[in-house]
Amino acid sequence: MNKHSKRNEEQAENNNQGANRRTPKSANDAHISGPGSALAIVVFTCAALLAALMDSRGVGDGWIGLMFTLLTLVAVFLLLALKVAQQWEKVVVLRLGKFHGLRGPGIFWIIPIMDTTPTWIDHRVMVSPFNAEKTLTKDTVPVDVDAVLFWMVWDAEKAALEVEDYRVAITWAAQTALREVIGQMPLADILVGRARMDADLQHIIDERTTPWGISVQSVEIRDIIIPQALEDTMSRQAQAERERQARVILGESEMQIAHSFAEASQAYQNNPTALHLRAMNMLFEGLKEKGALVIVPSSAVDTMNLGGLSGMVALAQNAGVGVEDTPPQDS
Repeated sequence: MNKHSKRNEEQAENNNQGANRRTPKSANDAHISGPGSALAIVVFTCAALLAALMDSRGVGDGWIGLMFTLLTLVAVFLLLALKVAQQWEKVVVLRLGKFHGLRGPGIFWIIPIMDTTPTWIDHRVMVSPFNAEKTLTKDTVPVDVDAVLFWMVWDAEKAALEVEDYRVAITWAAQTALREVIGQMPLADILVGRARMDADLQHIIDERTTPWGISVQSVEIRDIIIPQALEDTMSRQAQAERERQARVILGESEMQIAHSFAEASQAYQNNPTALHLRAMNMLFEGLKEKGALVIVPSSAVDTMNLGGLSGMVALAQNAGVGVEDTPPQDS
């Protein structure tokens, strides 16, 4: 399974999960609450006990049936009329099909049959992933972009009445906005300018969703995928650029070294004694390393006035380096 098909399956699974979460609150108008169910059970139990008590005392069946029916209706009324909204919820109440008001959070009452609660709005910050596949950039490069949208409903009335399904609507609005932004930017700006892209997306999506009572908190780009061939080409280009910079730095270093040597030569040119001392110090540093072999041109030895081989032997002895005994030579 390739990366694109896997992403499509994940997106479809997220949409299905979102639809499953929305179904109970949009399709089930009753939205049975815990307190309402408990009160209905208590009233129904009392009706049964009262009917048994009346029957034991010889009350007529008509009165018993009437009393049981009334208490059963009260139980049904409590079951359907008493609602409980969570702290983060707002409930849209329609009376005979017209908007009647918002209820919640907490306990509230409705009139069964006349009132319905078709939409329960969640006021918490919601997270919606979305993507744009094979979208052409301004310089005609196909890219796949994954993003995450953080949003919340600030006006439950508009979210319920102005759009059919605000969750699906904001997902499609975000996806079309992402394609629009990608088409207006070259690939280089997309790769290095995610912050600007996030800001543009947030501005565009927020303009589209404000009439629905929805506010966009932020948009974050998760991943940008470019074709593999282009990725390899960009990698080789980056390597070549780094190699060029390394060669430029090396050349500049060589120029600095050459300038330093030129200045040093000017200092030694007018002071031969300093040049001789420098040459002797270099020779001494080379000879004091045990096991080191230093080859000095004869012209350099004559220039330093070391007296030929005997001067070199004496210099080596002073440095603590063992020198094999050699037979005396005629001067």
